[in-house]
Amino acid sequence: MTIAITGGDGYLGWPTALRIADRTDERVVLVDNLARREWVESVGSTSGLPIASIDERLAAARDVHGLRNLSFVEGDLTDKDFVETLLSVHEPETIVHTAAQPSAPYSQIDGERANFTQHNNMQATRNLLWGLEEHDLTDTHFVETTTTGVYGAPEFPIPEGGAVMENQDGRDEVPFPAMAGSWYHLTKSHDAANMRLAHKQFDIPISDVRTAITYGTETEETAVDRRLSTRFDFDYYFGVVAHRFCAQAVAGYPMTVYGRGEQRKPFIALEDAVEGLARLALSDPDARPDDHTVYNQVTRAISIVEMAETIADVAGEFDLDVDVEHFENPRDEDETHKMEIEYDRYETLIDGQSTTFEEGVRSILGRLLEHEDTIVAHEDRFLPGVLAED
Repeated sequence: MTIAITGGDGYLGWPTALRIADRTDERVVLVDNLARREWVESVGSTSGLPIASIDERLAAARDVHGLRNLSFVEGDLTDKDFVETLLSVHEPETIVHTAAQPSAPYSQIDGERANFTQHNNMQATRNLLWGLEEHDLTDTHFVETTTTGVYGAPEFPIPEGGAVMENQDGRDEVPFPAMAGSWYHLTKSHDAANMRLAHKQFDIPISDVRTAITYGTETEETAVDRRLSTRFDFDYYFGVVAHRFCAQAVAGYPMTVYGRGEQRKPFIALEDAVEGLARLALSDPDARPDDHTVYNQVTRAISIVEMAETIADVAGEFDLDVDVEHFENPRDEDETHKMEIEYDRYETLIDGQSTTFEEGVRSILGRLLEHEDTIVAHEDRFLPGVLAED
């Protein structure tokens, strides 16, 4: 048996691969083209935590955890020939597909980056799905991290998957309409539709894991050795809001709440996100559903301003004096939207365990203070501005 993890060098893919490899003797193949490192550099930023090369990471995994079942393949999933070779050589029984250009702000910079994001993300997914069909691997469990951003910000509770349509003639569950708010989020809406079609046409078992805003610096496996650290982005383009706020706190920079900041967003700790993906990847092939299943990978919703205030409170434990300031919102969004989202299926998957937001922030601040100089040197990247290559 082989489990393939695409985006295996990434923020979520790397710690997920470690956990899966630690829980099985089967081969775990990491796949990546290492482009995320280049994208972040192109906007003038860097990871807030030093990240080792993939070779150093694999060596550390062997030294620290005794993991000799991890291997790495470098390649571009938009290249159909590469995907053909990958599938024919390794014949994975499970694919955890975390590879993507993951930034909404990056996809909004200009038409070139919007086009690149859409081609990169959707072509990779299509190549994998069609590759499974064409290589007679349709029993392979295909797990993809899409995003809760496919739902947009509707004024009703968001279901875990489809939406119920009803009229005088009857009712049925239909795919949730694509209400994405960026060129990136729309790629995941298309991926969700393509996965549904691949299940219908090819009978591939699909787990569509709609990942919330993920925060945190460590998991149980990465915390043991600094060479195992996953990346931590904090700039405007690639840093999620919780990470950017924590970095601002460390740099002594006001936390930049855009507009009123009362809109609620779905969040999940890195530890909880990794746990769910590992459980799906390692599910018994004879026991898992052979269906198309949607999971809302969420453990709580929190408003932006409440999040900033919580980070400011926890920062006080580290003697950091942090201000929360409101700035004009560069995004077109409802600054008071009170999101409600169902996540019963995902909560059951991880047995209800959940890292609290305060615990996650405390861990983030502790790690970032070790690299305060790096954060301060790049504090001009907290806000949108001129890119390094422009």
